[in-house]
Amino acid sequence: MKANRQPLRDRDLYPEGYTDERDTTEVPNGVRLQKVLAQAGVASRRACEEMIGDGRVTVDGQVVRRFGAKVDPAKQVIHVDGKRIPTAPDLVYYALNKPIGVVSTMNDPQGRPCLADYVEELAPRLFHVGRLDTETEGLLLLTNDGELANRLTHPSYGVQKKYWAKVPGPISRDLGRRLKQGVELEDGIARADSFTVVQEHGQQALVEVVLHEGRNHVVRRMLEESGHRVIDLARIEFGPVKLGRTKPGTVRALTLKEVGDLYAAVKL
Repeated sequence: MKANRQPLRDRDLYPEGYTDERDTTEVPNGVRLQKVLAQAGVASRRACEEMIGDGRVTVDGQVVRRFGAKVDPAKQVIHVDGKRIPTAPDLVYYALNKPIGVVSTMNDPQGRPCLADYVEELAPRLFHVGRLDTETEGLLLLTNDGELANRLTHPSYGVQKKYWAKVPGPISRDLGRRLKQGVELEDGIARADSFTVVQEHGQQALVEVVLHEGRNHVVRRMLEESGHRVIDLARIEFGPVKLGRTKPGTVRALTLKEVGDLYAAVKL
């Protein structure tokens, strides 16, 4: 007689420790979670399956361990190891090293060089996150993720920006203290989060100013009010994103880690 065949169970199919947690995140006709993670660049599909089985993945705040779970990557929020993963297929994230002389707008009635000259072919309806004045170069973020862009520029989230400024020297010893205590400008007091003298050479100095607000020309005005006319100014960091070796006029896509760090910085 043939032995009665028993139906396969999850523990027969999956590694030891696997649990089939019935969750409420399932989306009919959705995309398998491990495929979404792999397409987002988290890891190979097999490695993503292991992450799911280990309970390292959440969907809309709920741990999902089922390898076959289906999700909507455009609408649901997915975290791996507590960090949000950008999964919406139509959202893009870029960093531009804006050259001097480029206007921080997508079009300019006066015909001056503007951001569209560098990014118009990348995606429709890109937002520039904050601004850099025409004579300031450096890191500018661009995305079509409106919620992220709004939070990154809102002062309540305290996302820091780091600038390097070339100014006439010598630098007085109390300049950092004065900038951190606050400088009275025509539109109110502005305070630096930190200040460092990077280099002094002859009659010029390179200084680093970090702050989290974004008023127009605020770094220039703070330094000039303190007696140091700005010769050159560049933003080298925006929150967790660094300019690095990106050349002026060059655009690069943000890495998965950088986008996740930006989400974390504004609690998304």
